[in-house]
Amino acid sequence: MAAILLRAPCNISCVKHTPIYPGRLIIRGVPKAQGLKFCGTQKPSFYRLLCRAQLSPEKGQPGFESLKTNNASSSPGLTDDIVGEDAAFFEISRQKVSSWIYFSLILGVVLGVLYVAWINPSTGYGDDFVDAVSSLSSSSEVTLLILLFIFAFAHSGMASLRDAGERLLGERAFRVIFAGTSLPLAVSAVVYFINHRYDGVQLWQVQSIPGVHQLVWILSFISFFFLYPSTFNLLEVAAVDKPKMHLWETGIMRITRHPQMVGQFIWCAAHTLWMGNSMVLTASLGLMAHHIFGVWNGDRRMAARYGETFETVKNRTSIIPFAAIIDRRQKLPKDYYKEFLRVPYLTILLLTLGAYVGHPLMQDASYHLHW
Repeated sequence: MAAILLRAPCNISCVKHTPIYPGRLIIRGVPKAQGLKFCGTQKPSFYRLLCRAQLSPEKGQPGFESLKTNNASSSPGLTDDIVGEDAAFFEISRQKVSSWIYFSLILGVVLGVLYVAWINPSTGYGDDFVDAVSSLSSSSEVTLLILLFIFAFAHSGMASLRDAGERLLGERAFRVIFAGTSLPLAVSAVVYFINHRYDGVQLWQVQSIPGVHQLVWILSFISFFFLYPSTFNLLEVAAVDKPKMHLWETGIMRITRHPQMVGQFIWCAAHTLWMGNSMVLTASLGLMAHHIFGVWNGDRRMAARYGETFETVKNRTSIIPFAAIIDRRQKLPKDYYKEFLRVPYLTILLLTLGAYVGHPLMQDASYHLHW
């Protein structure tokens, strides 16, 4: 027993048995202690030491059980010092047919309610909302900025209230309210942008230059792999599974800790280059302002939820893509590519190709709304 405790490089107080280094160093020695016999005075002290070594759940940090569960579901190629979760991990054997049936039903109901209550001109309030905002200014750029600000205020504001909201209403109920508020506002901003994307002043014209179309297509394709890490668990997005705030640490998170901001920047750069007018430039500036705020707000919320565990992830990741890899704070596994050979990334691939093919249909549907 003494050998097990003394082999870890930590200093233990003889009074409180409180380890100075993270408790996980002590916990890693537990499997090696199996099969040993303890006398009556040693056993209670050992268990007290393990209890104090666990991270405090009162501070929102995962304890030993959650860490063990997260890493047990990780792929074999992961390094042993991962403290977050293995992003985009997916096992067919763990999926329930009933869960995906519920997901399909919920998705159908949500889209149906969205159409009747917001999109349909004869029954919905979407056109009234856009008309009210449009009446504030004759400038399409100003109207779009107001629409984006309203969406950002609702979306980021409710995200900031997530902890309190989930304690009051529960995870699933809060997710329903969050999605029910954000989705209609997002649809209004997107439809208005599509219908007015040619408004404003033409600043440059590069569409006739060879290779520009291909460059824009490639950049847009890449942007979607950064934009949608939230689709790693669609069942949580639809509240079929209990929604959680995940501390992802693998896959695209090794490249950048805020992939949505990076993906939005790539998308905005590509479309601003292609369109070259003041309307798209305004949209890009508004979207980037929202996502830059999201970087600060996201790190703040993660620090409050996960404490020192998040600080560990933060210290070996970066906001700027590849920065942590270049300065060697992030060490990629030899089989790093396997972290992308997973069903969620394949789903993003198929949806991205579908969105490109469906561009004309989306534009035609937007024109019929006359927003």
